[in-house]
Amino acid sequence: MGSRQQSCVAGWESRIGTVSHLVGQSLRWVVAIGLLLVMPLEAAAQRPPLIAAAADLNVALTEIADRFAREQGQRVDLVFGSSGTLARQIREGAPFEIFLCADEEFVEQLAGAGLTRDEGTLYGIGRVVIFAPRGSPLVPSTGLDGLARLISAGRMTRFAIANPAHAPYGRAAEAALRKRGLWESLQPHLVLGENVAQAAQFATTGNAVGGIIAYSLALTPNLQARGTFALIPETDHPPLRQRMVLLKRAGQVAERFYRYLEQPAARAILRRYGFVVPQQ
Repeated sequence: MGSRQQSCVAGWESRIGTVSHLVGQSLRWVVAIGLLLVMPLEAAAQRPPLIAAAADLNVALTEIADRFAREQGQRVDLVFGSSGTLARQIREGAPFEIFLCADEEFVEQLAGAGLTRDEGTLYGIGRVVIFAPRGSPLVPSTGLDGLARLISAGRMTRFAIANPAHAPYGRAAEAALRKRGLWESLQPHLVLGENVAQAAQFATTGNAVGGIIAYSLALTPNLQARGTFALIPETDHPPLRQRMVLLKRAGQVAERFYRYLEQPAARAILRRYGFVVPQQ
């Protein structure tokens, strides 16, 4: 590839990063489609593959991708969002090559629509936690019983979860709250994140007493420095079975990264961030 094309690629990568920051990662694929239309074909063929991933993977998958780049000398671009939103974007033609979702049902739907190579692989089972920022009257070790006492005492302000309409972790949160009879009484206090990563941000800012977020995010140094958490029993919500799949447009680098995700080094990182990794 000539120096002019290399400059073009670098310029467009820079623009993707700028636009992604401004409009949010959930719209990043729109920019990528525009890139494909204007870049020379040779330069487009050299671009790193776009990987769509559930927001609970934000830190873990970034670490895996960085290790892949160091060891393999090839880079992938990660786009994080709610699984439902990413699945919709794939159906609408977003140029992703791998999809890692937080609810395997979305992969099954895409496979049924003929948009994937196969039915994919179960890469982990997620957990949810109740999280409280430092200084909050909510004590996570008391679990949802403590949340119920805050509601009864009239001490609730805001409580964050991911939007159950399209985020699997939001659906898990809703199920746990419904099981404890808290869903209706929490309605005036709920603040919904577009995805579980945004819900985690909401749970640590403003006047929120806390939230229900992904265990994988609660284990990150940033969240651990800002509050405390406790696991919600697995029996309180349907299992978060997380599946990945190669999409029909996947190229060689995406295939290599997909195989890398199944290797011991990547699986060890997932375990470190609280995922239950199936035995191979």
